[in-house]
Amino acid sequence: MKTRITELFEIRYPILLSGMSWISVPKMVAAVSNAGGLGILATGPLSAEETRKAVYEIRELTDKPFGANLALLFPGAVENAKVLLEEQVPVINFSLGKGDWLVKKVHGYRGKVVATVVNVHHAKRAQDYGCDAVIATGHEAAAHGDALTTFILIPTLVDTLNIPVIAAGGIGDGRGLAAALALGADGVAMGTRLMTTKESPLHEVYKRLSIEKEATDTLFSDRFDGLLCRVMKTDAALRTIERGLDLPAAFFNSREIARQIHAPYWKLCLGVMASGWKNIKQMAFMANAFKAIRVATEQGDTKEGVLPVGQVTGLIHDDPTIAELFERFITEARTIQQQLSVKMD
Repeated sequence: MKTRITELFEIRYPILLSGMSWISVPKMVAAVSNAGGLGILATGPLSAEETRKAVYEIRELTDKPFGANLALLFPGAVENAKVLLEEQVPVINFSLGKGDWLVKKVHGYRGKVVATVVNVHHAKRAQDYGCDAVIATGHEAAAHGDALTTFILIPTLVDTLNIPVIAAGGIGDGRGLAAALALGADGVAMGTRLMTTKESPLHEVYKRLSIEKEATDTLFSDRFDGLLCRVMKTDAALRTIERGLDLPAAFFNSREIARQIHAPYWKLCLGVMASGWKNIKQMAFMANAFKAIRVATEQGDTKEGVLPVGQVTGLIHDDPTIAELFERFITEARTIQQQLSVKMD
């Protein structure tokens, strides 16, 4: 299956792994790339040293193209970016910030830059400062979507941009891949569906819940991490959203983040304090969300843990290997394309 995305990234299938903290780890990234897609490393919870080590590990596990993401709003993102640039990671995907400064540096070693966007304004800006493609996150997606659903957002961006559009949100099987291509996308990015695979490090408790939950079993609120964010509907998620910002908890959780990224706590605090109340509030939300996501992902904690998932969780019924899933996707998509060809004649 050839699209502009398979040619741009030199991959077999137009399928990307979304960069999910504590899930898109080196083994997961390599498994996706080895299966013909593009694995993307999540650097959000990593220190610069850990990011470099992760890149080395990926290169030991695969000789295929891979990428890494940068959530520019997160502490430590600039330090991680320096590592990715030094290591000349083939594809850098950024979100939650302006990544124009990345483009020239990445293009300097002939790498590719992909911006994650949720609206036309941000997509046009990304194209204007030289991004090679955009990942368009629809309302159905896990974590940070916006008002427009994938079915509307993708053709809107395709009509507006010249660069390839990658659809994210609502892609759970070959039908979703075929639909995204029909809407004009050149590929898809998946998080929720790939979380529930054999290679995924997601705790078995949440893999089971992902299979059991229906499409209506998600919550969409800005009271979890300070941004509009979709998470699995559980008692813990309901309590967290009802409570909103817990500043005392954020103090302790932010200290843990400083330890994770190997940053002096006083330096992290001063940087946040100097950025104004709006950013202080956002970082406090993020500190608590990091803790909730980590204990859900790594420990299977259902009392305090909260897991970002998309509505596509209602389409998940099994736990295949990534290679099996990709072959199934491509077979289904090609069958649908053939069926549509017959129906249109």
